[in-house]
Amino acid sequence: MKDLNSPSRERPQPGHARIIFWDLLTFEKLLTGPVVHIIYWCGLAVIALMGFAAVGAAVGLSIRGEGLEKLVALPALVIGALVVMGLALLWRALCEFYVAIFRISDDLHAFRQSQNLD
Repeated sequence: MKDLNSPSRERPQPGHARIIFWDLLTFEKLLTGPVVHIIYWCGLAVIALMGFAAVGAAVGLSIRGEGLEKLVALPALVIGALVVMGLALLWRALCEFYVAIFRISDDLHAFRQSQNLD
């Protein structure tokens, strides 16, 4: 009869590749947190590109435009900057909401585990 406490049956040390892989397969550890950070920075880069496009459009209007078009360049620049700032704040809030939902899940998981130990 095999000893259940033999070294081959012991759980590997935390941080070991098998534990990390097993936790991901069994959904013990959620991968969403780090992925949301990557998605946030990618979205922020897209919003920054929109800002550069707004500046470019305003500069293009002021250089090529005549008469009334030159007067529209400054409001276009201001409105473009406000829209980009609003989008950045909205994107940040959306990503923070998503992270908060998953942190609530982690907290509930830890709470259930602490209740099972008592």
